[in-house]
Amino acid sequence: MSAVELPGLARRALTFDGVTRDVYVAGEGPAVIVMHEVPGLHPGVLAFAARLRALGLTTYLPSLLGTPGRAMTGSYTARSIARACVSREFATWATGRGSPIVDWMRQLAALAHRECGGPGVGAIGMCLTGGFALGMMVDDRVIAPVLSQPSLPFAVTAAQKAAIGLDDATCARIAARADVPVLGLRFTHDRMVPPERFATLRDLLGDRFIAVEIDSGPGNPHGLGRMAHAVLTHDLTDRPGHPTRAALDQVLAFFRDRLRPA
Repeated sequence: MSAVELPGLARRALTFDGVTRDVYVAGEGPAVIVMHEVPGLHPGVLAFAARLRALGLTTYLPSLLGTPGRAMTGSYTARSIARACVSREFATWATGRGSPIVDWMRQLAALAHRECGGPGVGAIGMCLTGGFALGMMVDDRVIAPVLSQPSLPFAVTAAQKAAIGLDDATCARIAARADVPVLGLRFTHDRMVPPERFATLRDLLGDRFIAVEIDSGPGNPHGLGRMAHAVLTHDLTDRPGHPTRAALDQVLAFFRDRLRPA
């Protein structure tokens, strides 16, 4: 596939561990690694990154799946999920051994910190990448991790519903970082992000896990459907007073307060 340029973003082909990916960079100030959801770097993810830059942050957007800038459709999303399911980099997350992508992202975070400075680096994963920001916490430079609708491992069995995709040693290292809070977001009736997974995160992190759980059950007051999933993008209602807008504002404040402290 030929390289894709995105307006206002500098495309950089970056290589770590012999793997080259396009990363789209823009902004000034401390860095946030924005790991997109399926189907790819769609307009909703790009709009979210623009909000971060408006706070005085630099965004690094690696392209992992799909075509950067392409709008989300049902068929495009289905193809993207199918591709991810056969990818070793995504599939290994289901075995509790992390993923090579996370190692790559840690090196991207190290580069971003060298380039942008600041107290550390932020990281957000969405959907299939949702848990990756947690795995990046073994690097002390990652001080603002956000897990938006973390969907791997796929919640089929009871064990998978509670799993977060990391081995015991990684979990112990994350638990030991007592000064780093973790923000997590989900819709309450999202089958891809069951409550058992957030319970595991509470057990691991204690009070440091800040859970934002938006009511999407039958008869919920905001009319959210049972398929609601993408808290910050596709299912965002950008209107003051709506719980998804409140969740977005909380994420933005989290990054601002952690990376640009007064």
